[in-house]
Amino acid sequence: MMKEMLNNVRKTAPLVHNITNYVTVNDVANILLACGGSPIMSDDPGDVEEITSICGGLNINIGTLNARTIPAMFLAGQKANELGHPVLLDPVGAGASSLRTNTAYDLMEKVQFTVIRGNISEIKTLALGEGTTKGVDADVADAVTEETLSGAVEFAKKFAAKTQAVVAITGAIDIVADGEKAYVIRNGHAMMGKITGTGCMLSGMMTAFLVANPENSLEAAAAAVCAMGLAGERAHERLAPEDGNSTYRNKIIDEIFHMTGEILESGAKYEMR
Repeated sequence: MMKEMLNNVRKTAPLVHNITNYVTVNDVANILLACGGSPIMSDDPGDVEEITSICGGLNINIGTLNARTIPAMFLAGQKANELGHPVLLDPVGAGASSLRTNTAYDLMEKVQFTVIRGNISEIKTLALGEGTTKGVDADVADAVTEETLSGAVEFAKKFAAKTQAVVAITGAIDIVADGEKAYVIRNGHAMMGKITGTGCMLSGMMTAFLVANPENSLEAAAAAVCAMGLAGERAHERLAPEDGNSTYRNKIIDEIFHMTGEILESGAKYEMR
């Protein structure tokens, strides 16, 4: 299944519209190219509806909100819904400020998302109206561990059923769920937390997987999570002693570029719950 999800991206080269934050916009574009997709970045209200119309999917990331980009997100999201295109929400820092939190709430009310992807604190904020988000990192108290995993899986399923979206909670242990079943994924490396943008890159790449696999949103999202985590593992293996986190980031993108369906299928570490 993982092999098919990636191979479909390579075959179809999906065009993805990204309204993403300026901290990681270049990395998002590069990882989309690496996985076999094609990126367009546009966040002006006068531009986004036309751009969304020519793309296959839309990635909305709220990491650097401003007065121009917020209305653009609503316009693009509603246009994508009208066209039946997959839409992903990455609620970066939801819970850290009222602007981020309220914008995410409003987007969820007015746009139907295919996937909502964030860390556990961000997702808890959206689901429960509370959380302890610190910056854009999941608070330690909210971490998904082996001890809290069963409860986190049920939480993800319930939120997915409520929103009618696939919910992807990423961290040391990843959960990708719809209302009935969940993938628990254990790919990745601790060093991925030492660079900025792995989550943003994943959201862009996941949108390409969704476009390329329109009948299998849950599986497509899970495959993207496995691919990103596996790339982090393989990139770390190839680090030289003198390499640092910037080299590691580039090696992750390179690993996605060189990843085949067979590599993903054999390296994906997941179970169903």
